[in-house]
Amino acid sequence: MIRDLSHLMDIPLPLTEKHSTGSKANDARCGYVAIVGKPNVGKSTLLNHILRQKLSITSRRPQTTRHQILGIKTENNVQTIYVDTPGMHATQKKAINRYMNKAASSALVDVDTILMVVDRLTWTEEDLQVLNKVIEAGRPVILVVNKIDRIKDKEALFPHLDMLSQKADFKAIIPLSAQHGHNLKQLEEQVAALMPKGLHFFPEDQMTDRSSRFLAAELVREKIIRQLGDEIPYEITVEIEEFRREQRSKGSLLHISALILVERDGQKAIVIGDKGVRLKSIGKAAREDMENMFDSKVMLSLWVKIKGGWSDDERALKSLGYDH
Repeated sequence: MIRDLSHLMDIPLPLTEKHSTGSKANDARCGYVAIVGKPNVGKSTLLNHILRQKLSITSRRPQTTRHQILGIKTENNVQTIYVDTPGMHATQKKAINRYMNKAASSALVDVDTILMVVDRLTWTEEDLQVLNKVIEAGRPVILVVNKIDRIKDKEALFPHLDMLSQKADFKAIIPLSAQHGHNLKQLEEQVAALMPKGLHFFPEDQMTDRSSRFLAAELVREKIIRQLGDEIPYEITVEIEEFRREQRSKGSLLHISALILVERDGQKAIVIGDKGVRLKSIGKAAREDMENMFDSKVMLSLWVKIKGGWSDDERALKSLGYDH
């Protein structure tokens, strides 16, 4: 008889160890947590739902995240500094691919804990490669099995978790759904228990170390990826040329000018669309998210420019902010 597995969505599974910080109110804890995994396993979605606010851009396309992004969460006496990373992948044909792999690997250095994220019931060669890098880092590792809400046969989850438990000495294995928030509390309890004692590094109301200009550029890039999908390749990036706040009697107005860089004429035509319709749609969606993020009215101007070969040019990448 098949067991009732509805409880999987609400409480930790047998392989999950429960911890308690056991800390006093004035016993401050603070540490860094790297979120790593192969492309498209839901790392950025996980960070956004932990923070309860959108910080990292997301899409269904792999390799949407290109940079390390700090997400800072301060709750009571614990400050956890999450480091979202690009997906680790084997293909390194272009400079931008090498940059993303380097950004992901370097996040493993000097963190206190690592969250390795995997997708449902899959375990691939790419997952193994990520695990090898994680083991080399020598940090405590929590394995996060994401997207369990999409598993039709929940009974299959138990043998899969047992198989995963034999891959490495994980501190815990936590199945969850980042998108729906299932089991996030259990994950955060595990992470808090692993944070070392120490003063907080950031003010309690700070959410990230990234600039508003960076976040604005990412929002534009997200809308391009979401609206164009497979029509546009990865050779596209966004640079903010103007970010100026104008104070008005009824709040503030942000003037933002963004330059969308593509590599070929055909890509430029796709982004602009017939009579500029696509570019207007991208701008509208990005502006709405910017107004929510910056709590201000936004006047957004978008331009498209061809910059041939930028994604395979180390010097061009550095000039566009791909330098750490």
